[in-house]
Amino acid sequence: MRILLVEDDAEVARFVRKGLQEAGHVVEHAPNGRDGLFLAASEQFDILVLDRMLPGGVDGVRLVETLRGQGNRTPVLFLSALSAVDERVKGLQAGGDDYLVKPFAFAELLARVEALGRRPTMEAPATRLKIADLEMDLLSRTVTRGGKRLEIQPREFRLLEHLLRHAGQVVTRTMLLEKVWDYHFDPQTNVIDVHVSRLRQKIDKGFDKPLIHTVRNAGYMIRAEA
Repeated sequence: MRILLVEDDAEVARFVRKGLQEAGHVVEHAPNGRDGLFLAASEQFDILVLDRMLPGGVDGVRLVETLRGQGNRTPVLFLSALSAVDERVKGLQAGGDDYLVKPFAFAELLARVEALGRRPTMEAPATRLKIADLEMDLLSRTVTRGGKRLEIQPREFRLLEHLLRHAGQVVTRTMLLEKVWDYHFDPQTNVIDVHVSRLRQKIDKGFDKPLIHTVRNAGYMIRAEA
C-alpha cells in the first residue's frame, strides 16, 4: 500500500516508516500538518497515519475534518499520546477510522494499518455537485448555470458548496458559521444574510426558477422547484 505518515517527532517517524517499508509498503512522510494536508489532498494514498498533535497550523483533527469536507475518504489511523476516552472519541468523530495510543507496539500498528487496507475500497470522491441546471466543479473551482459561467468569490463558493452538499435540507445559520466561516460562536452580524443575498443575485437572477430558498426561523435551503 501507499501510506502517508504525518508525524513531527523525527524518531517516531523513522521507526514507523522503517517498519512499514520493511513490511512491503511505500511510505511518504510529512513533518507537519500543513504539508500533510497538501500531500493528502493532492496525491492518492491507501492509508493515512496521522499524529494528533502537529505543528504547521493544522493539527491531525483539523487535517482529517478538512479532507472529509472535500469528500476524501482515505482511511485514517490516528497516533496520539492523548489517551483519554474523550480524545479518542474526538478523533473518531472528526473522521478517523482507528486510534492508537502512544507508546505502541509496532506489530499492533502494522496490524491496524493492514486491517484498514482490507476494507472495501470507497468510491472516488465526487468532483462535481449539481442541482437542476446549476453545476459546481470542485476541481476547477467553477460554477455554471444553464451553461453560463458565474463569477463566484471564494467565500461564496464555500457557501454554495455547503448548500449543494446538503441539497434539499435546511442549513442553519450555526452550521454555516462553523463550516463556511470557521466561527464557533455567533458574531451577531448579518454576514450570512449579506453573502446569501449576493449569491442569490448570481445564482437566481435572470433565471425562471430560484434555487436558494429562505426557511423562516430556520436557515436556508437549495432545492429545485417541482
